[in-house]
Amino acid sequence: MTKVAFLGLGVMGYPMAGHLKSAGHDVTVFNRTMAKAEKWVSEHGGRAAKTPAEAADGAGMVMACVGNDDDLRAVCLGDTGAFSTMSSGALFVDHTTVSAKVTSELYAEAKSKGVAFVDAPVSGGQAGAENGQLSIMCGGDEPDYARAEPVMASYAKLCRRLGESGAGQLTKMANQIAIAGLVQGLSEALHFSSKAGLDGRAVVEVISQGAAGSWQMSNRYETMLDDHFEHGFAVDWMRKDLGICLNTANENGASLPVTALVDQFYKDVQKMGGGRWDTSSLFKRLQQF
Repeated sequence: MTKVAFLGLGVMGYPMAGHLKSAGHDVTVFNRTMAKAEKWVSEHGGRAAKTPAEAADGAGMVMACVGNDDDLRAVCLGDTGAFSTMSSGALFVDHTTVSAKVTSELYAEAKSKGVAFVDAPVSGGQAGAENGQLSIMCGGDEPDYARAEPVMASYAKLCRRLGESGAGQLTKMANQIAIAGLVQGLSEALHFSSKAGLDGRAVVEVISQGAAGSWQMSNRYETMLDDHFEHGFAVDWMRKDLGICLNTANENGASLPVTALVDQFYKDVQKMGGGRWDTSSLFKRLQQF
């Protein structure tokens, strides 16, 4: 059993923290909305803290899953941040999807305090978090990853270290780049099938068993055809992630023409009022044509 603090109880963090408790860890949670932290405690036990610093005090491991770079800095730094009370030798694991820049910044700050830092963004969506079937891509010092991996195993189907600090975030960027193209391709295939007078479900039943098959196709085609988008990973968050990808590509010289185009398509979805819709709502954009 490890004494763990979990910071951020959104659609991902809430069930992830629950898996830690179910695995037998001593869990203290923090959320900006205290009522949500108290609700988690009423369901799972453990404790709720009023600040990240309070949650992290005495914890051997602190996990975070918040919104963006600024949110992560807020829970780490300052008088109420987790780093202010973490003991030398404690380990911070960041599950947030953020820029490699803030990861480098916080890794250095943690090291200066004797705190280990592992970047560990996740993929698998809300369902993956709820079912404990996330793919976790990690960066950081190998001994620190080795300490974190058995704890993360409570909500992971695959957990792997890809390299030094920042490698996890760079791998998550590759993940989002691949998803953007896949969802647009699936949307176009369904749109084309409709215009051609075909039964979209029958089409997917056939093509999903061949080279066109993907997780997105298997898990999203039915909700897309049913015009159901009030679920899953929100367009607003995907645009945040793709912005990180495009900014990083500008720095390292990578060419991402499809990603840049799909990012603009998601901007169109936001203009339709779909900022909180699932990323598969690219199909809804095409239904206008």
